[in-house]
Amino acid sequence: MHITDLNIRCCRFDASADSGIAMRAHVEVNALEFLVYTLQTDTGHSATMFGFSGRSALGAGHTAASSLRPFLIGRNPLDREQIWHDWRRTDRWWHHLPIYIYGPVDCCLWLLGAQLAGQPLWRYIGGAKPTVPVYASSLVLPNAAAYAQEAQAVQGAGFKAYKIHPPGQSLDEDIEIHRAVREAAGPGFTLMSDPVAPYSLEQSIRLGRELENLDYLWLEEPMPDENFSALRELTRVLDIPIVGTEVLAKHPYSVAECIATRTVDAVRADASWSGGVTGVLKTAHLAESFHMKCELHSTIFHPLEMMNLHLAGAVQNNSYFEVLWPMDKFDFGLASPLPISDGIATLPTGAGLGVDLDWDMIENATLEVV
Repeated sequence: MHITDLNIRCCRFDASADSGIAMRAHVEVNALEFLVYTLQTDTGHSATMFGFSGRSALGAGHTAASSLRPFLIGRNPLDREQIWHDWRRTDRWWHHLPIYIYGPVDCCLWLLGAQLAGQPLWRYIGGAKPTVPVYASSLVLPNAAAYAQEAQAVQGAGFKAYKIHPPGQSLDEDIEIHRAVREAAGPGFTLMSDPVAPYSLEQSIRLGRELENLDYLWLEEPMPDENFSALRELTRVLDIPIVGTEVLAKHPYSVAECIATRTVDAVRADASWSGGVTGVLKTAHLAESFHMKCELHSTIFHPLEMMNLHLAGAVQNNSYFEVLWPMDKFDFGLASPLPISDGIATLPTGAGLGVDLDWDMIENATLEVV
């Protein structure tokens, strides 16, 4: 079996007219752009997966296709490990592509293998657990009251935990948000914090102390992931676990030092930004050998979230399945909703991804096929 083609759809999905997606610094994203990769083989088998594209699907799609198509055509798609290593060298020599470009290719290769084996992906790559608890992760909201109200909505929907993405413009405001959410959620509900790298070391220590008093489960990326020395000191002085590494390129090599020297208490990886299934498995298994968690990071798009769910079911050292809230803003791409009930995600039993993609939606969202 050999790869005969890679086509990439450049897509745009418009958010509802009255409610975009709130990002940092009061920026509203009123449409989500993404890629849809399809690998085809000479045996008639194929596999498809979504890909991140940042602000420009057309820009990312043309860049991905011009680099990846000549690299992949003619290869045996079951040679995943060799392809992964060859791409790492090839990318270093000439391409230097964004961290999100290769992941969907690796996902397609693993899906092809699982389909041919007649196994759901999570069993094909590990088979650790058939269910995973789910937490909801906020967007950036306008004030403490909005976060508190959303935390109660998440609780009411049966989710097992709630993670705050605070505005990150004022430490005092962010602390007030975390206090308001704890008061609204009550003492027994699991909460996490992910400020997305706005703070200094001193500010991070102050926030961490507050979160320890409020009994938050972890503090994620309070400073940039590449700030190893400051993160190592933060991890040393705080009791609350520090989590990071999701935006470091070239997993697992880029996070090996973080794991070995306890720069953070737990690492992050995902099927989109960390080199696909192969990159996540390497990072998770390396972390496991140091008795460290590898917490899977939301991939935004629900087909990619299904890949993350398969990974969560395949490794032991991941605690939760993360989804962005409100879920209906991102509920597209699959023919059926994510398999979540009462805060528990159940792994599928069908071969490969185990769920169908929504091809009508994909075709309607396609701007160009490259």
